[in-house]
Amino acid sequence: MSKFNDLLQASFKSADTEEWLDVHFTRPIGLVFALLWNKLGIHPNAITILSIFLGVGAGVMFSHTDLTHNIWGVVLLMLANFCDSTDGQMARLSGKKTLVGRVLDGFSGDVWFFAIYVAICLRLQSQLMPGTDIHWGVWIWLLAIVAGVFCHSPQSSLSDYYRQIHLYFLKGKAGSELDHSAQQRAIYESLPKRQLLARIFYYNYANYCRSQERRTPQFQKFFSAFSVKYSSVEEAPHELRERFLAGSRPLMKYTNILTFNVRAICIYVTCLLNCPWIYLLIEITVMNGLYVYMRKHHEALCASLSQKLL
Repeated sequence: MSKFNDLLQASFKSADTEEWLDVHFTRPIGLVFALLWNKLGIHPNAITILSIFLGVGAGVMFSHTDLTHNIWGVVLLMLANFCDSTDGQMARLSGKKTLVGRVLDGFSGDVWFFAIYVAICLRLQSQLMPGTDIHWGVWIWLLAIVAGVFCHSPQSSLSDYYRQIHLYFLKGKAGSELDHSAQQRAIYESLPKRQLLARIFYYNYANYCRSQERRTPQFQKFFSAFSVKYSSVEEAPHELRERFLAGSRPLMKYTNILTFNVRAICIYVTCLLNCPWIYLLIEITVMNGLYVYMRKHHEALCASLSQKLL
């Protein structure tokens, strides 16, 4: 048991960025599967691909209104999440971490939720809006587009960015997956045109990084000054790193809320109660409010620290 606990601790990204539900539930189960699949020689990316099928299956189940299908939807989405946890733990324990694996991991979550959003729309479009005699029709699709494209997507991407920034200042470059759009764009431009898939991959990943950078102007200003003054985070004064971490650490709970667990629980409850439109409203109101709060405070932290460097 002590060996398992040691492996479990080693598979965590950091105590600052791990969520309570993941630490006590998802990660231990994921580690059991990780050890089994690692023993069988299965690559982490194969587990990620399996999670895509499970997540899409969950979406299919949530398109139905009866309790049995929705319970299966909960089970399949939980299994997809276990696989998502497993592939990351396998990568960290085995040293098989790759950029492709990291991007595929993020892509898998996007596919799950795309399937679930479509399922909610198909489920509700022929139903009446609560308290009216009007069918949802096209309105549920418009509500889902606002919730998914304009709320969910930027929330998740910025939450991931803030986590990687925090890990960079906490554990250094080796402990973080913080990337820059200019570097990824340079890789894209250096690839020969015959490597079409690689070019598509790096082109899209560079744009993803750029979208994160556009929404964090104060961090970009701070990080640029920081990088000019110090050749690496390890060479920066301990006091400066601690000041950044002290300001960033309270925001990690919002990055957790805006990624998977809370969102999934909302989906479970609203689908089981046959009112998934409430989830979309939660996404647009509560989750977006937390996103604005998180971004505002992170930018204020960076603006304050920039003054110390200039």
